[in-house]
Amino acid sequence: MSAADADALLVERFKQGDVRAFEMLVVKYQRRIERLIARMVRDVDLVPDIAQETFVRAYRALPQFRGDSAFYTWLYRIAVNSAKKALTEARRDPVITESALGAHDDDDETSRRPAELSDGETPESLLASREIAAAVNAAVEALSEDLRQAITLREIEGLSYEEIAEAMDCPIGTVRSRIFRAREAIASALRPHLEPRAGRRW
Repeated sequence: MSAADADALLVERFKQGDVRAFEMLVVKYQRRIERLIARMVRDVDLVPDIAQETFVRAYRALPQFRGDSAFYTWLYRIAVNSAKKALTEARRDPVITESALGAHDDDDETSRRPAELSDGETPESLLASREIAAAVNAAVEALSEDLRQAITLREIEGLSYEEIAEAMDCPIGTVRSRIFRAREAIASALRPHLEPRAGRRW
């Protein structure tokens, strides 16, 4: 049985009054939904609340879910809309906005113990890898909201263009354009980090 079929079965059980079926869907998708939201709002403190709102909204709307799309695509759309709502509210609240713009990934990085070098690695190559990773993260953070959502759903969550169009409620051509523009922006941001090292082995 495919994941989509398994989800459809759980949805049907829920509609017939089995609340535990919805709890199983929450368990299955909670981490993926939280990861998606974290990429969008960039504030770890807001993620659990937005994820909870996503599942509450899904619980209330599920009896009307017709199954025209896969359950997780439908759920992702709710998560995207919940995150958008939170971002709108954050812009009205300077305290939340300051927190949302904080680089919590950097905090995690500084709190980690230095990793031991693996075979073939040098301090220079490790530093270069971290610089490139930081440049990618910074480039993603600098994208507009729509571009960041599209590239996250494609590259992080692995959704198809059709599924992203469904989740973001826009034409597939718009999705392709957003992902192309996002990749171009990221590549442009990476170029200065890669060009000086072209042809060089560490």
